[in-house]
Amino acid sequence: MTAYDVQPGDDVHPGNPVTVDRYTVGARINHWITAACLVLLALSGLAFFSPSLFFLTDLFGGGQAARAIHPWIGVVLFFSFFGLFFRFWRANLWRREDVAWLTQLSDVMTAHEERLPEVGKYNAGQKVVFWSQSILILVLISSGLAIWDQYFAQYTTIEQKRIAVLIHSVAAVVTICVIIVHVYAAIWVRGTFSAMTEGHVTGGWAWRHHRKWLRALVRDRMS
Repeated sequence: MTAYDVQPGDDVHPGNPVTVDRYTVGARINHWITAACLVLLALSGLAFFSPSLFFLTDLFGGGQAARAIHPWIGVVLFFSFFGLFFRFWRANLWRREDVAWLTQLSDVMTAHEERLPEVGKYNAGQKVVFWSQSILILVLISSGLAIWDQYFAQYTTIEQKRIAVLIHSVAAVVTICVIIVHVYAAIWVRGTFSAMTEGHVTGGWAWRHHRKWLRALVRDRMS
């Protein structure tokens, strides 16, 4: 029986060193499209957030161009993340070991991973990022449509637009914070970033960080 977090394309290749396929080409392209959209939305959104940051609109050809492009990038983000969600939601289901992992954050921060419970393809921190981004992107697209006057002005009142702007702004700030944590963690845990660029990791990396997932891969390969 295949483990819940073993996905199509995941595999182990014997050798020296052992290599483990973690992300397919399609998954990596999907991820980087989503990442690019988030960066572009953060830059253009911050330009509207404060007059002191309005100079960021120069990156998009000026204020009017940035205002016109921003919501369309949001639409691309929604559909791109929609693809990521259906690729990875099952592997991000919450498990008993995730609660234990979170209660031992001090061991995570001090790199004492030998004290942590074995986890699957994603640890509790990665799952928190995944589900928080899933919720935040739904909030952003919903509130964004409410204030996209070019196409939806007639469907909302002024009061509703004001509330939507507030919700959109708060959700955007939280999203940026989550992105910063995600990027920091990917850099901090050596090998995580290259997994999303090259698609594979070493057997040693998988054993250290995602031992339960590696065990499942080996078991499936031997069955």
